[in-house]
Amino acid sequence: MRFAVMIEGQEDVTWEDWLDVARTCERLGFETLFRSDHYLSVMGARTRGALDAWATVCGLAAATSTVRLGTLVSPATFRHPSVLAKLVVSADHISGGRVELGIGTGWNEAEHTAYGFPFPSMRTRMDRLAEQVEIVHRSWGKEPFSFRGEHYALEELDARPKPVQRPHPPLLMGGSAGPRGAALAARWADEYNVVGMSPQDAAAARGRVREACERVGRDPDTVAFSLMHPFLVGADEADRRRRAAELAEVGPPGAEEGLSGTPEQIAERLREYAGVGVERVMLQHLLHRDTEALELLAAEVVPALA
Repeated sequence: MRFAVMIEGQEDVTWEDWLDVARTCERLGFETLFRSDHYLSVMGARTRGALDAWATVCGLAAATSTVRLGTLVSPATFRHPSVLAKLVVSADHISGGRVELGIGTGWNEAEHTAYGFPFPSMRTRMDRLAEQVEIVHRSWGKEPFSFRGEHYALEELDARPKPVQRPHPPLLMGGSAGPRGAALAARWADEYNVVGMSPQDAAAARGRVREACERVGRDPDTVAFSLMHPFLVGADEADRRRRAAELAEVGPPGAEEGLSGTPEQIAERLREYAGVGVERVMLQHLLHRDTEALELLAAEVVPALA
């Protein structure tokens, strides 16, 4: 199993915090540092600040040398697909080829209303997402292309420079693997991600994505499968309870469920996920200034599943 760290950047994560967590991830050998792409707190704390996701990724790309960087996930409602594709390519060049793009429909209506982004129905957002992933993917390709859809139109675009990574930066999609989402992932995604699911539900979602790949003639093994999940770790039960009390003040209810305990207990739970096909876990670090928790994971959990 591969390990990444995921930070909820809209919960008052400062630039100094980002530098600290990125350098910690790099030093400890975590493969990737992901961040959310939100403009308002999703935990209801409207006084918390949020730096722009891709500005953050570009900044960290210049300040690090080995850790990979990406978003989980960038809403299709926030940016024109040509702007998003250009941002990812820019970050890819700044980082020397260490960037990944997670993309989704967008879901938090409050931030759309506050910032003036349209928030149409889920069906329309899925329509926009379908057009966006195709435009982004083809923008990274070798050949010029034109596109005309219901929401976007491009004429003879040959977007340059091309990405450093070949054939392109990894494109992640996710959700519950419903019929339309799974079909879209089967066509365009390099990885499918589920959030906070039980091992049984994750196995079922993975099965639906694999079936969608088979329906379009794609090898299912070419779509990686991953899990994002909050965690709460302690060297012992007293240490875990201390962090639980801190998390209760900042995090959503139930954030500690599922991946909570000593390193041995978390490793055992992750083995269940590995057993149903989870290849990578994005550990959602809600206590983002607590680098000691990452130290504990790197020392005792990661080696147990390497």
